[in-house]
Amino acid sequence: MEKVVLFHPFVPDSALKKVNDVLGTRWIGQGPQVELFEKRFKDKFAKESHCIAVGSGTDSLHLAYICAGIKPGDEVIVPVFTCTATNIPLLYLGAKIIFADIDPNTLNINVDHVKTLISEKTKAIVCVHYGGLPCDLNSLNKLSKQYDIPLIQDSAHAIGAKYEGQDISNLSDFSCYSFQAIKTITTGDGGMLTVKNEELKEKAKRLRWFGIDREKKSQGIWENDIIEVGYKYQMTDISAAMGLAGLDSFDEQFFHRRRLFLEYEKKLKNISGLRFVNSNKKEFLHGLWLATIIVKNRIGLEKKLKDQNIESGQVHYRNDRYQIFSEFKKNNLPNMDKLENDYLVLPMHSKVNLKDVDRIVNVIKSGW
Repeated sequence: MEKVVLFHPFVPDSALKKVNDVLGTRWIGQGPQVELFEKRFKDKFAKESHCIAVGSGTDSLHLAYICAGIKPGDEVIVPVFTCTATNIPLLYLGAKIIFADIDPNTLNINVDHVKTLISEKTKAIVCVHYGGLPCDLNSLNKLSKQYDIPLIQDSAHAIGAKYEGQDISNLSDFSCYSFQAIKTITTGDGGMLTVKNEELKEKAKRLRWFGIDREKKSQGIWENDIIEVGYKYQMTDISAAMGLAGLDSFDEQFFHRRRLFLEYEKKLKNISGLRFVNSNKKEFLHGLWLATIIVKNRIGLEKKLKDQNIESGQVHYRNDRYQIFSEFKKNNLPNMDKLENDYLVLPMHSKVNLKDVDRIVNVIKSGW
């Protein structure tokens, strides 16, 4: 039996030519291809925002937290269930992490729990669109406006996701995307920060390159000062060339992933002890990065699939189990407690086809 792997990078054939063309120019670091990638990403996914391309999705989150004004001791409400990249940059800043429980239906942040966690010390709310399924952005934005605190979207899973017909980047001051190796668009590794505020755009552009204003420097104006600590977070033209190829192929890949996702959803219905994670709400357009099931005896099913040469896995884990977050651990996350051993991610990528989905579903239906 041919192995079906859980993840596989998608690198379009056109990326080879685009990268090779870049290698023949004077710009292989941050140059004109980065600027072009930012413009094209904005045109497709973030028309109402400014786009700043960086070296990773984690970089974009760190810059968003700085631009949001988070300082040592500030409280930031975050989802407990996410990649550690969401929360580790808050440790850089000395912020106090406040973990929120999950919505048991979507695995996204639980808005009702968030409401109970807001205090005078709360300086931001961070949400993650798990697997690509948008969070309840209307409710989160109401809280953001009511308490005058920014909503920061970790959109690493959610390229192409929409909420009420709008690109999700339109619906908060900050949104952070990932182009890590196995994302729908990959640049090998990379990220994009979208911001609404013009001044914060300029600040983020400085911070991604040591705090230096590159435009002034390129004009030979060496008198311009460095007024804030910056980082080495810029994207390279090599990565941007891959990103541009990914944008060209995005619609085709998104359609392919949607076919796989809907096939899973249709064929996994009415199986005892199993539920496919999605939302029936019409206002949500899924970003289609993960196909996740909630299943009893998850370990048994994972082993059964492995025996049939099919990879599966949990991918992300509750962050309050990691020692680095131990001082922020709380014991009031009943939904996470209930489901932490019951979710499983199934293969869904460019190398998976509908026959593979049938095979995977048939293995599941045979029992575990």
